[in-house]
Amino acid sequence: MVKGKRKTVTFDAMVKFFMQHYDIPTKKDVDKIHARLDRLEKLIRSNQTKSRRIASDKTGAKSTAKRGKRTPTASDRVFSIIKRSQNGLNIADIKRKTDYDDKKLRNILFRLHSLKRIKRVSRGIYTAP
Repeated sequence: MVKGKRKTVTFDAMVKFFMQHYDIPTKKDVDKIHARLDRLEKLIRSNQTKSRRIASDKTGAKSTAKRGKRTPTASDRVFSIIKRSQNGLNIADIKRKTDYDDKKLRNILFRLHSLKRIKRVSRGIYTAP
């Protein structure tokens, strides 16, 4: 049997073969996907801002802003109650005055404390600085 000269296979050719055979994406493929995702995210963001504008027109939020009337938020309500107290309030007192459930009240107090609008005197007692 005559042995002929075999064609040598380079490493690059072997890698390319495996990538094509096993459908492994290349950097170029990943870059294309990133570009498509960026376009989709921009489209979603633009649609969200449009839907917010439409929703605010339907609810009349723009008209109340023009008149200067602003409905107080739950955080504003809790902050004003705490601010009015001399020695601070505990959670039970705040809950009784606002009728908010525990979870909502804990979230509001955490947010007000992290914004440094209220301070914790001791465990469960809050006061305005």
